[in-house]
Amino acid sequence: MKVFFVGAGPGDPELLTLKGARIIGDCPVCLYAGSLVPEAVVACAPEGALVMDTAPMNLAQTHAEILKARDAGHDVARVHSGDPSLYGAIAEQIRLLKRDGIDYEIIPGVPAYTAAAAALGQELTIPEVAQSIVLTRMSMKSTSMPAGETLENFAISGTTLAIHLAVRNLREIERVLIPHYGEDCPVVVAYRASWPDQVILRGTLSDIRLKVRDAKITRTALILVGPALADHTDFVDSALYDPDFAHVLRVNKA
Repeated sequence: MKVFFVGAGPGDPELLTLKGARIIGDCPVCLYAGSLVPEAVVACAPEGALVMDTAPMNLAQTHAEILKARDAGHDVARVHSGDPSLYGAIAEQIRLLKRDGIDYEIIPGVPAYTAAAAALGQELTIPEVAQSIVLTRMSMKSTSMPAGETLENFAISGTTLAIHLAVRNLREIERVLIPHYGEDCPVVVAYRASWPDQVILRGTLSDIRLKVRDAKITRTALILVGPALADHTDFVDSALYDPDFAHVLRVNKA
């Protein structure tokens, strides 16, 4: 018996990986986070499978279902939104699995920030403009952030920020980031990226909060901040495809 943590991707069922779909299709038990994972993603579960939405359940209750599956000798597909390694709350689940001697495997998924970039139709790492991305969140009412992992510290680098779980805290984001990025720094708020009701809002640090308020977005949104989000046309080409740049797979014969 094994528990498979399956990354469901950002929402579009077609962004579920082939391996993820195969695992869900093979498991007699499927526990999925229904608040962020559409039912269509787990529709490939086998006929007769136990398919349970864990959104209203706590950790002990979900683990109890896994223990029932173990006693029955059934593999479990534990389906999480995006990629399980990012804010998937799987660490505490894995701790319980290890305590009880239950084998597990993690199946990666498409994270929300890549779905947002796809919706924008642009690259996030632009030569000599931006080459790093910080994935972070803000504490608010959830688990506190470790000391040192603050927006102030990340802002010093000026790199692209992908801020999760913070759309209700845009006023604080403005206050912290404007001194480092400037009022005109591009900002994108991606609501339910890749879902049918996806909303992509573009703005700046000085006006994005009002745009979000007018759109009545209060949850399930990712905030991207940084110069890479501007409509750049004058950046240098990457060396990767430069005809004068030789590498092991392309020898410069000039």
